[in-house]
Amino acid sequence: MTDGTKLLLELNNRSREVFRRVVEGYLASGDPVGSRTLTRSMTERLSAATIRNVMQDLELLGLLGSPHVSAGRIPTQLGLRLFVDGLLEVGSVAAEDRDVMDAALAAGDQDVTTLLDQIGATLSGITRGASVVLAPKQEAPIRHIEFVSLSPDRVLVVLVFANGQVENRLFTPPAGQTPASMREAANFLNALAEGRTLSELRRTVSIQIAQRRQEIDSLARALVESGFAVWQNDGEQAERLIVRGRANLLEATETQDLDRIRTLFDDLERKRDIADFLELAESGEGVRIFIGSENKLFSLSGSSLVVSPYMNADRKIIGAVGVIGPTRLNYGRIVPIVDYTAQMVGRLLSERGGG
Repeated sequence: MTDGTKLLLELNNRSREVFRRVVEGYLASGDPVGSRTLTRSMTERLSAATIRNVMQDLELLGLLGSPHVSAGRIPTQLGLRLFVDGLLEVGSVAAEDRDVMDAALAAGDQDVTTLLDQIGATLSGITRGASVVLAPKQEAPIRHIEFVSLSPDRVLVVLVFANGQVENRLFTPPAGQTPASMREAANFLNALAEGRTLSELRRTVSIQIAQRRQEIDSLARALVESGFAVWQNDGEQAERLIVRGRANLLEATETQDLDRIRTLFDDLERKRDIADFLELAESGEGVRIFIGSENKLFSLSGSSLVVSPYMNADRKIIGAVGVIGPTRLNYGRIVPIVDYTAQMVGRLLSERGGG
């Protein structure tokens, strides 16, 4: 039990209801909720003065805040977290939302990247938020690895997979590398690569590095330690982040926050945080909700993220889908949509043999 959950349980019924109705009112309208508004909706008949006293107590506990001089209150980040963890009522996916998403998922003749792009656009459309989809990693066994020097500071890695797919990746090599040292590094990796996926090869070479650090060529070591190069080709069919619906979040955000939101999307679209994004989902199977500064990706923008991993037939996490929006998201509606989408994407890719 978290400290926040304990705090919520320590509230009496009156305080808990006032808190819940303030949060629900704020999530519905985006405006501070005043005591007079609550007098018309409370289960117990209370005066505005009594409700104000309860709201002041909740403010002292750090659950509510006053954005202006007015008597209205909004939930703090801590308050939103407590509401999401302890009071949020999550229903099932609405029939109309399910129909729209099913239609997007039914486009079985598309390649995986095109399909996921369509799913991202559909998810953004029905949630009115910005969707993010992490496409599955290429996990076919490797047949061959080749290094091609493009310039002193750029090397092209050509990966040939057992299924015939070829990927080109760019990275910056350690200083002083020569064509001969690159051939040696490729020979070293190819001797270990056959029959192994990229992640399996990385683990194998990491063990070799630990055992024979002084003997292993610096280029091979740097390549493995940096995560096997950097994805830079927009047309790749392997792991990439699909960001759709950016305008939705910009439109739903206060003017003074626009620069921070743009910074968030610039970071995401430059793909610098793909690994971090997947890590958000990998710590648990279900939907996870991150509010504001709870994650470094969203600390500057003050946004919220609802994210769920999707899995292949072996129950291995191979990607994630999510919705980004202002902290005033309709969590009760969006959580089941994200969960449903993740389950359906995982099922669809498993049927195709993806991941």
